[in-house]
Formats: sequence, C-alpha cells, structure tokens
Amino acid sequence: MPYTIQQIQQILKARWLQKSNPEANVEQLLFDSRGITTPQTSLFFALSGQRHDGHRYLADCYRAGVRNFIVSQEVSLSSMADANVLIVPDSLLALQALAAWHRAQFRLPVVGITGSNGKTMVKEWLHQLLPREKMIRSPKSYNSQIGVPLSVWQIGPEHKLGIFEAGISQTGEMERLANIIHPDIGLITNLGPAHREGFPSEAVKLQEKMRLFESAKTLVFCADHPDIAVAANAWAAAQKGRTLVGWSREGRDAAVQFSDFKIASNGHVKFRITAPATSQKQHQSQSKNRVIQDLNSTLEIPYSDAASIENACHCITLLLALGYPLSAFGRRLNRLEPVEMRLELKAGINNCTIINDAYSNDLASLRIALQFAQQQSRDGQITLILSDFLQTGQRKDQLYKQVAASLLEHHVQRLIAIGPDTGASLRAKLPADFSASFYPDTDAFLQDLQIHDFNEDLILIKGARLFAFERIAQRLEQKAHKTVLEVNLGAVVHNLNVYNRLLTPGTKMMVMVKAAGYGSGAEELAKLLEFHKVDYLGVAYADEGIELRQAGVKLPILVLNPEPSSFDALARFRLEPEVYSLSLLDELLRFAGKVKDMAVHLKLDTGMHRLGFTPADLDQLIQRLQAQPKVQVRSVFSHFSAADNPVHDVFTHQQAATFKAMYERLSSGLGYRPLRHLANTGGMVRFPEYQFDMVRLGIGLYGIDACGLQDQLQAVNTLKATISQIKEIQPGETVGYNRNGPINKPSRIATISIGYADGLLRLAGNGRYKVLVHGSLAPTVGNICMDMTMVDVTHIPKASEGDEVIVFGEHLPVQSLADCLQTIPYEVFTNIADRVKRVYWQ
Repeated sequence: MPYTIQQIQQILKARWLQKSNPEANVEQLLFDSRGITTPQTSLFFALSGQRHDGHRYLADCYRAGVRNFIVSQEVSLSSMADANVLIVPDSLLALQALAAWHRAQFRLPVVGITGSNGKTMVKEWLHQLLPREKMIRSPKSYNSQIGVPLSVWQIGPEHKLGIFEAGISQTGEMERLANIIHPDIGLITNLGPAHREGFPSEAVKLQEKMRLFESAKTLVFCADHPDIAVAANAWAAAQKGRTLVGWSREGRDAAVQFSDFKIASNGHVKFRITAPATSQKQHQSQSKNRVIQDLNSTLEIPYSDAASIENACHCITLLLALGYPLSAFGRRLNRLEPVEMRLELKAGINNCTIINDAYSNDLASLRIALQFAQQQSRDGQITLILSDFLQTGQRKDQLYKQVAASLLEHHVQRLIAIGPDTGASLRAKLPADFSASFYPDTDAFLQDLQIHDFNEDLILIKGARLFAFERIAQRLEQKAHKTVLEVNLGAVVHNLNVYNRLLTPGTKMMVMVKAAGYGSGAEELAKLLEFHKVDYLGVAYADEGIELRQAGVKLPILVLNPEPSSFDALARFRLEPEVYSLSLLDELLRFAGKVKDMAVHLKLDTGMHRLGFTPADLDQLIQRLQAQPKVQVRSVFSHFSAADNPVHDVFTHQQAATFKAMYERLSSGLGYRPLRHLANTGGMVRFPEYQFDMVRLGIGLYGIDACGLQDQLQAVNTLKATISQIKEIQPGETVGYNRNGPINKPSRIATISIGYADGLLRLAGNGRYKVLVHGSLAPTVGNICMDMTMVDVTHIPKASEGDEVIVFGEHLPVQSLADCLQTIPYEVFTNIADRVKRVYWQ
C-alpha cells in the first residue's frame, strides 16, 4: 500500500525542508544506510542515538538512489538537489507514528505477543499451524522500538490476520509499541530475568508489559504463573467487555486445561485438552465458550522440553480464542518444526564460505540473509541457492518481482533457483545476462553439483524447510573435526551495544581483535564490527592486520607490536604502528623518509612497565617527531594495570594523572592534539572520567566482565564436542592413561571428541571439570587425552552416541573452565586450536 511523500508529510504534520517531487511513492522504510534494497521507493529516517547519528549518512543514501528523507535537524542539502526532505522533532517518533497511522487503516484481527521468552517461537508456530491463512507477522524477532514499526508497515489489504511481537528493555517503551500494534487480542508468554536491569522490580516489568493490551478485548495467558494470573485478572476488571482465556497444566481455574502428559517412545509428548464448565468466570464470550468448552481430545507434539510444551499450549489456546476449531489445526501439532533463528557461517569446500539459512524462506528473511551475506563477502559478490516461497499470501507475480529486485540490489552474482515456482516466475524478471540456473527440486541440483565449480565463493543457502536444503549444506561444507566453537555474532553486537551505552558523547570505540579475535576469528568479527561502525580495530602483529585488509576490512587498524621488518607492509596495507621506544622510533623515522606519510600511535608507560615511553624520554621524542613531519601521531595512549580491581584504585588514579601530564607535554611540543585513550574494558566501566577521546574494548566484547556488567552481557563462544562412544564399565576396571580413572560402581563412560590438542587441557581431567550433556553435568574420568576425553554419563540415561556435549557456553560459563585450569578466560579462548572449526551464527 504505497503512500506519496506528500501524504506522509500530512500524516506526520512535518515541515518541508526541501520539496522536489511530492508525488513520489514510498513503499519501504529505512533507518540503515547499509540495508538499501529499493532506493527509488524508500523513505530514510535519520535516527539519532548515543553513538550513531543517521544524519551523517544522508549523502550515502542519496548516492545509493534514495530520494525521500525524514530528518530531525537542519542539514545541508547542496548535494541532494532533487531530494524530498521532511523535518520533524524526533525521527524515531515519526517512524512510529507513521506505522501507527498505517495500522489504523486496516480492520484485520491483530494479535500482540509479549513476555520474557517464547514470543518468536509462538509466533512462528502459529504460522505453521495456519499455513493457508493470509497472515502477516513480525520478521524473525523484530520486536523493538524500530522493529515493531517496520513489521507493522508490511500490513496490506491481502492480509486476514496479523501477529506481532513486542519486546521492551526499560520502562516507558511499551506504550509506544502498543499504539503501533493496537492488538485486538493479546498473549503474554511468561516473565523471566531478561532485561532485569531496565526495571526497578519484576512487578514493574510485568506492569509495563501489560500495557500492550490496553486496546485488546481478549487476553490469553498461563494461569500457572501466579503473578501473570493476578495481572490478567486486574486487566479484565479494569474495563467492561474484556475477556480472559487462561490455560493451565496444574488444574488452576482456567478456560482450557491440559493434562496427562506422557512421553511416547518416539520422543513426542501426548496430552489431553479439556474445557471444564467451571471456567465460566474466566471466559465470558458465549460464541467462544462454545468452541472452547466442547473440547475433550488427545493431542501430540514432537517435543518434550518444558519450554516447547508451554509454547504449544499458548498456540493452541490462542487459536481457540481466535475462533479456530481444533480440527483446523490439531493434526498439524505433531508436525511442528523447530524455528531456526540463526544464520550460520561456515567454511566450505574449495575455500568457499557457506551461509546456511536453510530452514525458512520469506521475503523479509531473505533480505536479512542477503544483508548478512553482503557484510561477510570480500568482494561484495554473492552466490544464492534459493527455493520457492511457500504460502506467502502474495500474488506470485508481485512476490517474485520483489525477489528479483532484492537480488540485484544486494549484488547477487549467481543464482541457483530450486522449485517449480522460482523457475517459472523469477526467470523472466531478471536481466537476460544474469547468471542463473533453474532446477525442479533439490535432488536434480545435487546430481549436477559438480558442474557448478564453486571456488572461493560466498554461498548463501536460503530455502523453505520442505526443500531439505540441509542436504545441500552438508555437501558444500568443509569436512572437519567434530569439535566446533560456535560464535554468536548477535551476542557480539549485543555486548558492543552494552559498552557503547556507557560512553560519554563523542567518545570513540576501538575494539581489540588480536590473537584471532581472542580465538573467535578476527576476520569475521572485524567485518561485523565495521558494519556496526566502530572507529578503530586493534591487533597484535602486522600479519593480523594484513589478513584483515586482504579480507576487505577498511577500518583504521592499530598494530600493537610492530617489528622493523614489517614497516614496508604496514605502509602498503595502511596499518598504523604503535611506537613505544626511542630505538623503535629511530628505525621508523629512517623508513618514513621513503614514504609519503605515516600514521603512528605513541605508547606511554604510566606504571604498568611493559612497553612505553617514560617521562624522561619525552624531550627527545618531541625533537625527533618535529624533525620528521611525514610522521603524524594519530593517538597517544597508555594502559591501566588494574582498573577492574578496587584495591588498586589509588594507583589507577595516579596512572591517569601521569598520563594527562605526559600528554600535555607531548601535544604542546607537537603543536596539535592527537586522540587520547587510556581506558580498557574495566576502565571504561569503573572510570568514565578517563574515557577521554577513545576507549579500547577487549574481553568484554566476548561476554566476560569483572566490573558488575556480567548480567547484562551474553556469552559469545560455545565450545561443543560430540559423544563418540559409550561403554558400560564394571567396578575394578580403569579408564584412560596410567589407569588414573578407577571405576568403583557400574558406570556408563562416554568418550567425547575433544582433548588437550583442542584446548581442553590436562588440568581438567580426573573429575576436576564437568561438561554438559542433555543439561546435566558429566565429570571427566581419568586423564584428558590428546584428542579425546572420557566423562561419566551414568546418571544421564538419555545420553547416546552422537549427542552434543557443551564444554562451555551460555549455560556453563567459560569462567568455570578457567577456574579449573587455574587461569583466566582470555587464555581459555586463545588456547582453542585452529583445528576446531569455527561456526558463526546470527
């Protein structure tokens, strides 16, 4: 449903800053200059935040073809002659107001979902249970202050049902989202610890979440959560005509009862659903009573974990409350599929990189995947393996026209299309010289796989689950050691934002990616950090910086340990060396005479006594730099010794005072003021007054903090192995080298695919460390071997050969392994061997 920019101006009561073509159509809303797909019909909102200001990227958008803009401050338009520009007091509020106005134009029933966990799973399962319904839903987990308006903007006249999720992290946010979604029916999943820091209490957080349902007439909830049940009853009592539809597994007063849960031999769970007449006070709508109270059936879902059971019960109750009879969706319950919310990045055959998103396919998730692929591509070129789009509710002609536009906008170089619709509908919408192959099904493509000659390609695999594209991924992935380090790029971004929020306005961010990104992979992290607009990267040696340049990273890079033999490479690859001594400076000055100019960073020793100029060096340092104007000092910095330890706070303040005094002498002698940076991860948290011009983020990016932020951070790295074999061992026998694992009772001993050559060191053996198997801790038995480790799974009857084993991760913090190994998480991460495959996901 396109609007003209003139109509949008009237809706928002915005002021024209420049009017060129008021009849220009707007179909897409943008806030990120890196995600432009259809510039001709896009409207860019210049959003301002603590760290980033969209007004800085107006010219980038204009060069990409965008001609419609909303800003919140006066800007120069000299280079944007034919642009339409509207000015509003607040660009984010304008985005939300436009989405709310758009929502008000439609009378379809809309479901609003909130809660601490399960929102996205419930929404996606509802879509699976009603595949033929013309439904519009939030893409992935778009539930934020920006994500919700972008989701609601997708509503069109063809849609018959809307399902949108809303997430909040602090008070005052839900009211805005409620005005946009304006739900007719609400669902609250549960209340957990997520975003606890943004609310004074759990009661306030629940109260804030309930604000989503101000416009709703019906509310679905689990009566087994007492606090939610109380809040739901208060909501119903606050206004006439409101209806509660509760459900319970514990026999509490609720419209729907679930009972008799039993795990079948295939691992599925069977249970009964009933609707007792005693729940009349819970559910007052007679028409809905008839649907709900006639229930007495046995249902089955293919999951047995508590979270999946709760999510399924939410889905069933909500669909009943919407008026769907159980016969409309009950048989699909046992075919519910897992919701993959991650894009996996893996090494592929022939030096290819594989991005695996082979579990769902719709236009919104395709655009997300293409943007991620562009971010990872060295040369901006992408090979896309794409399946048909199933049951989208859109006309095929319109859908595939948008698909073709997305492929061209994201620089897809080669397309392999699989499925009858894609071949028939997409072929004619691509340029005649576009490299494309079309196959009727996955089997036909796999038969031809060898002829495609994949070599150093970035391959995005994007398909609906029906097409079983995981078979393609298995063929294209590089065969490797079973042990993997999973790196959660979404957690990296989350942690970056946690620290960004601590910075004083104008402070720059340098992120350390030395030692292969603390073991996580420097190239992938550097591309992600560049995408998220950090200011500098830091590496230890020139070789690390060269690898990043060869991978296409353009950010400024500081090299902490340069060697004279690397000066030529530093200059050729635009790397900026740290200089820490007069002797190193002399060698660099001799080299600088051979080049046009060179940027350096001066390291001062303020008390750590590792590297750096001392106060006694400053006069000679200034004289040498004054004599060689080709050398420009980009920054002056030092390193706190113990910023994260309150015991040494007096010394930390002394270091800062020494640094400030040395910097003033230097800048006075140089005649200009280079950037100053002193604070590391702990320093930026505990000493904001010493953030100066830039800070250096290190281990905090990877989810490790010693300064009170641990609850706000997310684990980035998960080290996984698999069970290779399980043996029944009798008392009196021993396990492992030197017979160091004596068995005192009948035991099940599992051998797992990780050893000290992978990074699980020998100190973790003989019961000193425990790994996670099916959520239970399994202690090591005997010595750690080079390639294998034995663990006791006697108390874990579900443990089987081939099962996943967690060595550390979200539910088993790396600090536990570090404590066992008598070291720190830094060393654990950097000890993980190169042979351990890195899998990146987002």
